[in-house]
Amino acid sequence: MSKYSWVFVLIVIALGLAGCAAARAPQFARSDGNSQSAVAPSAPAEGPQPSQTGAKALESDSGALPALSDAERKIVRTADLAVVVTDAEPAIKSITDLTESAGGYVSESKAWREGEQLRAHITARIPAEQLDSVVEAIKKLGVRVERDNVTGQDVTEEYSDLNAQLTNLEATEKELRELLSEVRQRTQKAEDILQVYRELTTIRGEIERVKGRIQYLGNLTALATVSVDLIPDALAKPVVEPGWRPLETLRSAGRALVNSLKGIADVLIWLVVYLLPVLIVIAIPIVLVILLIRWAARRGRRGTKSE
Repeated sequence: MSKYSWVFVLIVIALGLAGCAAARAPQFARSDGNSQSAVAPSAPAEGPQPSQTGAKALESDSGALPALSDAERKIVRTADLAVVVTDAEPAIKSITDLTESAGGYVSESKAWREGEQLRAHITARIPAEQLDSVVEAIKKLGVRVERDNVTGQDVTEEYSDLNAQLTNLEATEKELRELLSEVRQRTQKAEDILQVYRELTTIRGEIERVKGRIQYLGNLTALATVSVDLIPDALAKPVVEPGWRPLETLRSAGRALVNSLKGIADVLIWLVVYLLPVLIVIAIPIVLVILLIRWAARRGRRGTKSE
């Protein structure tokens, strides 16, 4: 192994030891003991910064980080409602208007009929800070609320860990780029260059993965999800079903009668035009044979009497 290969190996080992040491530094409490929850260094780095979740809070004299406020925590909020409404169609429009006025959007909307009443389901994404007000407004649209579940998942620790990982990965990438430049300038050995490049590609892939996860969590926490089932009220069901038209039923019955009579007429026409001639053609030989047999029988009886 060349001189620069050993240098590369030593840098990777040193960065690994630095990451382990950072993991033992004071950090948010984790129940799973993940060693990647190191506090990000103060040096600036690309991508979302840990300051968004309070990771840049200064340590106190005792070495512990101050508690995060509710505004600094990353909470994925979800609301699941089932509301009984008199009419689902205007309720859908009202929920859509509420969502858009709150700065959100409707991600799914579907409606179907149960009997003669309309039932619907709608899913909306709204800014997390508007969730409580929107949920209360949706409840007021119905006759009563059958289901009301609002949940929250705290992903602050994961978000902070991802930012710390991103900082460490970007530092490693910077060192590898410097090493790659030095190897190209001094040794120009293809083996050494490819070895550094492979590690650089792996680190770059990890950086993109961590950034994608950070962006995904950011979207989840920024926009809460509201799922609403709109159930038709049984008391709102009309005594006479809408759409019943007796004249149309009468016309349908008349058409059925005419069709039946047409069928009978068609059968009679077939009997007269087709089947009757066929029967006549078949019956003539039979009748002739019968008459011949009778004539022969009478003649035989006459001959017997004359003797």
